[in-house]
Amino acid sequence: MRFVEHHPSHLASAAFVSPFDRAAVCAVDGFGDFVSTTWGRIEGSALHVDQHVFFPHSIGLLYLAITQFLGFPRYGDEFKVMGLAPYGELRYVPELRNLIQLGAGGQFQLDLSYFSHWSDGVQMTWDDGEPTIGPVFTPKLEALVGPRRRPDDPLEPRHEAIAASLQAVFEDAVIHVLRRVRRATGADQLCLAGGCAMNSVANGKIRERTGFRDVFIQPAAGDNGTALGAAFHAWHSSGDHPRRFVMRHSYWGPAFQDREVVTAIRARSTELDAVASQPRAWDDEAALDAWTAERIADGRVVGWYQGRMEWGARALGNRSILADPRRGDMREIINTRIKFRERFRPFAPSILESALSEYFDDAVPDPFMLQVYPVRSDKRAVLPAITHVDGSGRLQTVSEESNPRYARLIAAFERRTGVPVLLNTSFNENEPIVLRPQEALDCFLRTRMDVIVMGRHSIERRPEA
Repeated sequence: MRFVEHHPSHLASAAFVSPFDRAAVCAVDGFGDFVSTTWGRIEGSALHVDQHVFFPHSIGLLYLAITQFLGFPRYGDEFKVMGLAPYGELRYVPELRNLIQLGAGGQFQLDLSYFSHWSDGVQMTWDDGEPTIGPVFTPKLEALVGPRRRPDDPLEPRHEAIAASLQAVFEDAVIHVLRRVRRATGADQLCLAGGCAMNSVANGKIRERTGFRDVFIQPAAGDNGTALGAAFHAWHSSGDHPRRFVMRHSYWGPAFQDREVVTAIRARSTELDAVASQPRAWDDEAALDAWTAERIADGRVVGWYQGRMEWGARALGNRSILADPRRGDMREIINTRIKFRERFRPFAPSILESALSEYFDDAVPDPFMLQVYPVRSDKRAVLPAITHVDGSGRLQTVSEESNPRYARLIAAFERRTGVPVLLNTSFNENEPIVLRPQEALDCFLRTRMDVIVMGRHSIERRPEA
């Protein structure tokens, strides 16, 4: 039995599956084993840890506190605040800078008078499903920026401005750390992990603001990736084991055979017959791709269920809901008919890697959908459904190497429309992403999705009267 601490697990989860032989490594999160930030270097199969920031100071706790303050109490709701931020003005940056002081050598400190985690502890319960975390901020925060928002309160311009200001202060703090890492290591490549590495808006600015030329973030950069990191850390620290693996795609989850798809369809045949056409089995994959692309181009919303499930938080073309990014009303259609989620949250584009520079400014390939870049100004009107209010998109690049099946579907859509991009959101409706065929069918039947394609089988909902 080997015991690997939290932050070395984070570092190893990115470093040992990266394409870099030598690189800087950094983990930024809330806390783990009383550490919030760690950085060092990787040289082949050797991981060197150089510096830590310890409890109670944490960039992740800063983001959590304001997330809770803004009325988003669920575990992991930080991504909602990131999506809300572009709607707001930077009116509270001076106030929120009072919460964190950036020091020499990449260090930082929270003003603990605004936080309760260090004095009262973090009240976490985890009885079922997801953990619940109690408030980590003190009443002094309300004295600074006004009353907190309750979850059922309407979102006002003040809340949007606080979200925007938080994102700016967060980015400055992360860049402060990474600039120090760059100077200390002299590396051009960076491996990044930890929950804060899921902030895709900040990730898209790392190369521009730090001097790092290449950035690698694996798709389960948060705590769900520490199991991977612990395994690689134990392997490489237990002997002279050369590195052999590079994570070039995310499709490491379970897959289900065609017979299991057929069994699931037959089990729901009565319900399907009531709302949809007869299921169709295709022997020609190219014909199925062309048929699906035509449905998407006609404004249909398609559940796309293929192969192995994705590793990490993002649906990346194997457990995805797909739609036409050219339609300005598509976000509203998906939100009102299927996802039932906050209107301010953007949808992501999947784009053929070969077309990246044609549609995005200063972007680099990212098969894991973990970086946000500006949509080219001349393409924003072409892609209104995936262009956020600030003109950006959290992109996923798709290639024959990363996901050949999905790449061929996008190519079929390009042949039909001239646009090598699909709107991609996770195949679920206020639940975990679907795993099994029966879960995909349940989501299709429970929502107003138009089409579902499972392996080589397609089902099309009949038009409503």
